[in-house]
Amino acid sequence: MIQRDYLVIGAGVAGAAACSAIRQHDKKGSITLAGVEGHPPYVRTALSRGFLSAKNVDPASLYHLDSAWFAKNKIELRTDTLVKHFNVERHLAVFGPGQTVEFKKAVIATGLRPKRPSVGGVTLGNIFYLRTIRDALALREVIASEKNIVVIGGGFVAAEACASLASVGCKVTLMCRDQFLWQKRVDLETAKWLTTVLDRKGVHMMMQETLNGFEGKTIVRNIQAKSGNRFPAAAVLLACGTELNLELISNTPLGSPNGVPVNEYLETDEKGVYSAGDIALYPDRIFGGVRRCAHFNCAVTQGLVAGANITGKKRQKFLYVPHYESELAGFRFDFVGDFSMAPARTEMVGDHRSGKFTASYFLGDRLTGVVLCNRPPADVQTAIERFKPIKK
Repeated sequence: MIQRDYLVIGAGVAGAAACSAIRQHDKKGSITLAGVEGHPPYVRTALSRGFLSAKNVDPASLYHLDSAWFAKNKIELRTDTLVKHFNVERHLAVFGPGQTVEFKKAVIATGLRPKRPSVGGVTLGNIFYLRTIRDALALREVIASEKNIVVIGGGFVAAEACASLASVGCKVTLMCRDQFLWQKRVDLETAKWLTTVLDRKGVHMMMQETLNGFEGKTIVRNIQAKSGNRFPAAAVLLACGTELNLELISNTPLGSPNGVPVNEYLETDEKGVYSAGDIALYPDRIFGGVRRCAHFNCAVTQGLVAGANITGKKRQKFLYVPHYESELAGFRFDFVGDFSMAPARTEMVGDHRSGKFTASYFLGDRLTGVVLCNRPPADVQTAIERFKPIKK
């Protein structure tokens, strides 16, 4: 049996940040970071941007912390390692090879996986997802010979991938059930403008179409829409959302359908067990209620807070204004705030024509979100500072 002071499950940036903070506050404690992928923690958001359209780019360029960093800081990094069982009461975990780890404290940061639509033909060849470096490399290999690519979805990954693929000469179609791009995150006029931006970049915008299934013998040949439309595709990228990786803790007191509930210190109800990243369901002191925030900035921040708190050497509450960015066809967008509710009023500074603007969204007099397009970092920081914690 292996004994560790700290076990971090999930080798994404949240897990990496937790390891960094643990080592900062505890120089000697033994740490193991275990993840199912074959790479050290990396910047996943880069996959749908430059990495997808680049040629001969080393995956190591995406690493958030590399193997040398873990070795230098005396942290055991176990890639290609599935944690099969997790016993909360006994503080035991079982790795895929059958090794048992007894830990004193743990951080659960298992993240998300792509959502697979329940339609016929979804297991055919040349149907891809874009969650891992392996996914991106496989898709890059296919587009070297196949140029007719259909992207299904309407979120950040779908839009960014469309722009990246079009930039390298692919004939790209975006199939989206919404009328306009990102219409659930931005005001109507901005959504219309964004749809036009992609269209002008050569992406065929097939809006208000819903997937019904795929056709082909071994690889995909055609796509069926619920409208009755049927059209060819040499390859398909499915970007239809994500699901929580909660199987490891589904039969323990830690799990819930919406994530892993934690307190304001990111600790679960089980003393010494914390959660960070996409699965952490934390009390939101900015907008109220509880929230999961599945974005890079939040994952890193939560990992640092959980890692510091788990050592007992530092105790800090997690207070966070959600903010994240996207890069699309030469435009950088920063999103600050809560975009779960449609705004009643929009205030615009700048305009779409110039490609530089700030849109502030309100419900009554309450600011709910800010979208910035091609604005400097100082403006983004100012937007973050506009949000204040709820007074208790």
